[in-house]
Amino acid sequence: MTAQGYELAVDVRGLHKRYGDLTALDGIDLGIRRGEVFGLLGPNGAGKSTTVEILQGNRDRDAGEVSVLGSDPAAGTRAWRSRVGIVWQDESAPAELTVRETVRHFARYYPRPRDPEEVIGLVGLEAKADSRIKALSGGQRRRLDVALGVIGSPDLLLLDEPTTGFDAAARRQFWTLIRALADEGTTIVLTTHYLEEAEALVHRLAIVSQGRIVAEGAPGALRERYGTEATVAWTEPDGTPRALRTGTPTRIVTGLMGRFGGEVPGLTVTRPTLEDVYLRLTGQSQEGAR
Repeated sequence: MTAQGYELAVDVRGLHKRYGDLTALDGIDLGIRRGEVFGLLGPNGAGKSTTVEILQGNRDRDAGEVSVLGSDPAAGTRAWRSRVGIVWQDESAPAELTVRETVRHFARYYPRPRDPEEVIGLVGLEAKADSRIKALSGGQRRRLDVALGVIGSPDLLLLDEPTTGFDAAARRQFWTLIRALADEGTTIVLTTHYLEEAEALVHRLAIVSQGRIVAEGAPGALRERYGTEATVAWTEPDGTPRALRTGTPTRIVTGLMGRFGGEVPGLTVTRPTLEDVYLRLTGQSQEGAR
């Protein structure tokens, strides 16, 4: 399948899922290109994890059409499943095995696995390769979960909040791994609560709220489309700080320059961030609430 000239790794149309009286997904449409890093952002309960579970074939849908790597996940064969890697939020390997034993064991499940030692190095666990899993910290266990997600050389990698529990250094090392996998042609679907992470990694993203996609596009395009106002701040001659939200910051700055006769004390112009846009579209900011 293609969309606007791109071959799609994931093609979803009219996806619905209910749990009793709760509507988890209410008509999701997604087209994720091969080789793309695509982000799913949204508050808890928005439907992100349910979407990932359906894409992986681990959850039945109520309605809609889903194609992942050319197949319906609900009828995915063993060969198809070997092409899809996944890292869940709460996954953990057997506690008594060592890191090396675990990665080598999981590598046997796949027809074309990566080298286990290489993968251990990619996730930064070389120094813990012979440690038992029960001796690892929470962040180190998450790194192992990522290792098990990529050991099969997947064509599609589904990452559900993968860096939860990572410190700042480990998170950036993980970003390097994701960029390397994307450069190799792996399609990556990432759910995350870290807006900085999404902005650093994804080519495009969808913001999900109450089971619906409320915005989709590249991070910069979303900031441009929905972050309509900038904040112009300056200092008055008597030392009083002032700030004004405006859709025409250049006009405001020009007016200030005329009033001050040149340089404007303490002048700053702050553009909306992806976080500002996210909070607004999910109704978590004062502006969104209004």
